[in-house]
Amino acid sequence: MIKKFTRFFQNFFTRFFQKRKDLKLGLYGPPNGGKTTLANRICTDWLGQEMGAVSNIAHETREVQVKEHVEIQSKGKTLKFNLVDTPGIATKIDYEDFMKSGMQEDEAKERAKEATRGVVDSIKWLDDMDSVIIVLDATKDPYTQVNITIIGNLEARKIPVLIVANKIDLKKSDMKRLEAAFPQYKVLGISAKFGKNMDDFYEELFKLVK
Repeated sequence: MIKKFTRFFQNFFTRFFQKRKDLKLGLYGPPNGGKTTLANRICTDWLGQEMGAVSNIAHETREVQVKEHVEIQSKGKTLKFNLVDTPGIATKIDYEDFMKSGMQEDEAKERAKEATRGVVDSIKWLDDMDSVIIVLDATKDPYTQVNITIIGNLEARKIPVLIVANKIDLKKSDMKRLEAAFPQYKVLGISAKFGKNMDDFYEELFKLVK
């Protein structure tokens, strides 16, 4: 009787203190690639609510945002994770670029400081990521220092990666160019804004985190 009682409490405390670590799925990429738009699409599809603000001004997302307990389904399977939307990574942030969008100098300088802190935080959070989706603008040149920096950091940490070529609804989008730039990775074309190819995207998530 005592042995059963002891075993019961051992099992109870083992389950209590050894909770499974929540899977963290990070959205990374340069500014204005569509990370937050994709985050909003995922959250709207599965939670019925958006995650954050979207803007045409670069570095709208300046702090790491986390949506916990996202649960998606595909072909009878269920995947649960915490979705992490990170600030756009840039190798140079100039306050004058914000002034060109209509900001006053003081506001532009403050935005540049916040954006710089956001980039540092994005890199720090990589150590917590289980898998990463790199969101790139399919209309832009993929051969940039920013993309090389992101890929290099992920390869060094051996984090599973899916590259998403966003904005394929635009005429200037070029999937072949992105596929040629990153032949070692799966590249999936989507339009987060209009929900194009999202079913394929969700299927790829299951492969990414297996």
